[in-house]
Amino acid sequence: MSKMTKLELTWIGKENRPRLEPRILLEDAAKSHHAKIRVSEHDIFDNRLIYGDNLLGLKALEQDFASTIKCIYIDPPYNTEQALKLYEDGVEHSIWLSLMKDRFELLSKLLCSDGVLFCQLDDEEMAYAKVLLDEVMGRSNFLNTVSVKMKQTAGASGGGEDKRLKKNIEYILIYARKRQGDGGFDSFNDVYDEENLFDFIEEMRESGKSWKYTRVLRSLGERSPLKTIEDGSGQPIRIFVHSGIEIVPITELAKKEGISEQECYIRYFDRVFRDTNAQSSIRTRVMEAVQGNGDFFSIDYVPSRLRKNSI
Repeated sequence: MSKMTKLELTWIGKENRPRLEPRILLEDAAKSHHAKIRVSEHDIFDNRLIYGDNLLGLKALEQDFASTIKCIYIDPPYNTEQALKLYEDGVEHSIWLSLMKDRFELLSKLLCSDGVLFCQLDDEEMAYAKVLLDEVMGRSNFLNTVSVKMKQTAGASGGGEDKRLKKNIEYILIYARKRQGDGGFDSFNDVYDEENLFDFIEEMRESGKSWKYTRVLRSLGERSPLKTIEDGSGQPIRIFVHSGIEIVPITELAKKEGISEQECYIRYFDRVFRDTNAQSSIRTRVMEAVQGNGDFFSIDYVPSRLRKNSI
């Protein structure tokens, strides 16, 4: 019995790999399209839509694009045992694994050192794909699993149609080509949506929802040390009590200063706030420590992950 040299996923036919010869892509000039002129020397005209077997297409890309691709997103067959219009989505499990391994290996060769691979699946094969990608990409290069809500569900039961619960979640497995070391993956860009604040407030009011950020903290008053407690790991939580704070409703402040509510939001954008319970693991500790000692508190706290918080 041979000794295993590494942790890996095994299945029948894993070693029966197709021998792929180098391939070339032929352009269909009748279907090609690009801008008539270049605006600058940096214009890129080499986008490609490839028709054909994706394994052969990846092999054809390898010669020109090996180690150059920054981002790859794939949405492979989920293997849900359904006969779809364009392909059979229900091959035998070991065949699916072999098909995916061939493609994962070519995809990994296309990525540059700081490139990232995104692979979206549902729970039919996601767990196996995770182990397979650990083997191909390297477990140390795993970044995240993102859960994606794909649709609304009316309830948690199977509704008599299936023995399983209804599903509305899919998963995106994310791997870096090189997670650590010089020239490897650094970080994702910030992701945010920008929306006009006043349009958003108006939409909430029209839909009968309550807009909570309606007050301005004009002054924090005098901040005095109250006590120091500890979190569960022994990190200090310094608690301060405030006196003489000034809080004014937006409508009242706008009327007092002779400006509109919008102008008031803009003028005091950094002091608009709402009352809410802080979603923090130390909330209960702090609330118990300050009980009966005042009405307005702040804390300085550096958790074990070394990210400074001021609440």
